[in-house]
Amino acid sequence: MDIEETIWIIGLENALKHSGKTKTKFVLKGILSEHPEYREKIGEIKSLIDDIVGQINKLSIDQQQQKFESKSPIEIKKTTRIKEEKELPPLENVDKYKKLTFRLAPYPSGPLHIGNARMVILNDTYKKMYKAKLFLVYDDTIGSEEKIIVPEAYDLIKENLEWLGVEIDKIFYKSDRIPKFYDYCSKLLEMHKAYVCTCDADLWRTEYGRKREKIGKPCPHRNQTIEENLEHWEKMLDGTYLEKQAVVRLKTGMELKNPAVRDHVIMRIAEREHPRVGSKFRVWPLLEFSWGIDDHLLGITHILRGKDLIKEDIIESKIWKLFNWPEIEFIHYGLISFGDLKLSKTYSRQQIKKGIFIGWDDPRTWSLNSLAKRGILSESLIEIILDLGLSLTDIKFDPGRLYDLNGKKIEKTSNRYFFVDDPIELIIKKIPDIKLIAEPLIHPDFPERGTRKIELSKVNGKIKVLVSKRDLSKLNPGMLVRLKDLFNIEILDIKQPIQSKYHSKEMEIARSKKFKILHWVPTEENVPISIILDDGNVTEGFGEPYCKNIKTGEILQFERFGFVKIDKISPQIHGFFTHR
Repeated sequence: MDIEETIWIIGLENALKHSGKTKTKFVLKGILSEHPEYREKIGEIKSLIDDIVGQINKLSIDQQQQKFESKSPIEIKKTTRIKEEKELPPLENVDKYKKLTFRLAPYPSGPLHIGNARMVILNDTYKKMYKAKLFLVYDDTIGSEEKIIVPEAYDLIKENLEWLGVEIDKIFYKSDRIPKFYDYCSKLLEMHKAYVCTCDADLWRTEYGRKREKIGKPCPHRNQTIEENLEHWEKMLDGTYLEKQAVVRLKTGMELKNPAVRDHVIMRIAEREHPRVGSKFRVWPLLEFSWGIDDHLLGITHILRGKDLIKEDIIESKIWKLFNWPEIEFIHYGLISFGDLKLSKTYSRQQIKKGIFIGWDDPRTWSLNSLAKRGILSESLIEIILDLGLSLTDIKFDPGRLYDLNGKKIEKTSNRYFFVDDPIELIIKKIPDIKLIAEPLIHPDFPERGTRKIELSKVNGKIKVLVSKRDLSKLNPGMLVRLKDLFNIEILDIKQPIQSKYHSKEMEIARSKKFKILHWVPTEENVPISIILDDGNVTEGFGEPYCKNIKTGEILQFERFGFVKIDKISPQIHGFFTHR
């Protein structure tokens, strides 16, 4: 099947899933996912995709369906994009809503990391499944002193969502909505369903919240009159009360079994400046209260969250009942543990500030920026997350599964190169008059891509090459080894520089006697390369001369080293290690 037919099938399928409209970027993504060999021909096929997408979007949905079904079963079967994908379970109570609405609620303390990805991917998948709306609501209220809003995080999060292929219908900022929370807090005080408490926080927890007791007991402020509460509320707003001197508590109930939800705090004073609204507000809502209000006002129909946030469900439901608002559907999923991975934006920000991390691209942050920088494809992450589904069972994340899947997706498009890290010199003596040119394949599975040419010069019957110091411990005098795609040698002395002599040319000899294979690069004609590893360390080395053809953004494979994504090529080639 030719590429034009493939574009039609993928484009029609995508349009039928998205209310009769498709876009070039989604069709291109589908093409490259199933036919990675076209990554090198993006410029050639993009105009063809643009043309076909335009034709598809002019068709009615019925016409699109007919055209899609008219494709022969053989053609559709060959197009592996048309396949049964692992689907999420259907949501409950969808019929009672004219249109479903979901929301993402990131706190802008940094870019999204791999731990946030599940929330994003699940919401986006259901949005597409039900042709629903998806809002991005920056949860940018002033929180604890440790939790700081990072101004650049607003744009970083947008970049993360774009990388994941998420389409947002509307963007909101909690910091723009503070007056609404003030209004509803005042209403709760007037309804006598909330009160201003000036107890010391530690005293309240031990004496009234009674963390270790089955029930708590009311503090003296719980029975204040409405007028007294409104007076104290005004003092919170006008600056009479300072930070930690007063909070507003919702009367959730002191008899509740869970101490964490007994008369929960919904508003508190925080006088730190906000990066968007400055010092305009000094009283800020807590997460549960702001969402109890906004999930209703924004028309959210379904809330997807981890089972660790069930406490938030209780507070939100209480608020909806107090205002006689309809309940919203909660969908919970189990937690993912990440073992030794430190997924803390606060920690990462501190490490960046200290200069220990190079930035949010540092592999140790596990931010989505860092995954993209390393060459992890967004479709690999999406597939791994969807495979987890909505199970309430807690899961341990295995990076190896992500690497295995990603490797399968990038293997075909990753050209091969020789690279020697931590290089040491190897001298080969007694070279006969033979052709000293190695011509390894650009890709062993695609000989039609051609070969790389690595030429060596003999001086006084000797040549010099660079090999990795890692190989030194595997060599012994008298050992026969093969310089990959060149010839066979005998090791004479492993003191640096390593001494050896020419043995034979034929690959068959090395194969029959199972010689160890050494990767190498010339000592003169080579290309300096530095690579940031997944542990943050940097390895330096040299690549073969053909590395001069490497392009920025290219994902390649340094043989026997691993996949690498090239970040820049000037003043020298610099890349990020992807995985083995």
